[in-house]
Amino acid sequence: MTLQPLAPWWLFLFCSPHEVLTTLVVHIIMRPIGLFCEISCTMSKGQETRERIIARAAEVFNVDGYAGTAISDIMRATGLEKGGIYRHFSSKDELALAAFDYAANQVRQHTAHLAESSSSVGTLLGFVAVFREYAHNPPLVGGCPVLNTAIDSDDTNPALAQRAANMINEWRSLISTAVTKGITRGEIRPTIDGDALALLMIATLEGAVMLTRLLRDTTPLEQAANHLCAYIEQNVRMQ
Repeated sequence: MTLQPLAPWWLFLFCSPHEVLTTLVVHIIMRPIGLFCEISCTMSKGQETRERIIARAAEVFNVDGYAGTAISDIMRATGLEKGGIYRHFSSKDELALAAFDYAANQVRQHTAHLAESSSSVGTLLGFVAVFREYAHNPPLVGGCPVLNTAIDSDDTNPALAQRAANMINEWRSLISTAVTKGITRGEIRPTIDGDALALLMIATLEGAVMLTRLLRDTTPLEQAANHLCAYIEQNVRMQ
């Protein structure tokens, strides 16, 4: 938005007081608005570029791993020069953390509905179903970003490893909370340890995801999911 400068002062001699006042008010009000619009548009474009870098980097990191990814790989994926990337991120570490946060949110979109289920057993079976779907529709190119990050960054990047651990703990909380509610509702046997069940489910499913990806065969994940569903129905659900 561009405002023309005020007319020479002597032209106002031919204007009425109302016209002079109106002109001054318009410029006083609109100049800051125009400046705000220009700044806002610039910031919006910069934010869009940052988000695009994060989304592309998340896919690259998830496929090639943190250690196996160079800035040149990110440049190739985004079409940006090195300076264009470092304009938004001070280091590869900062970009990797932002990329994992993006990937984690993609995972959360697959599980967000589970906490709202009116059935605790439904939440448990739904969690298994989410991982079963990973074989055909992973949350990100390259498979489960939580598993990939946990394996890739365990010894090389403690901050990334902690991010992955935080996601595991979110899942543990989701499952153990469902168990607690289920016991209260009379849906789940009172002898069930919610956190122990959570660890069993997560370890089984993530291990199956790893084997499915390694063998390029969905059988391990299908068998693991079927086993857990049967276990929940026979040993967890109140009979």
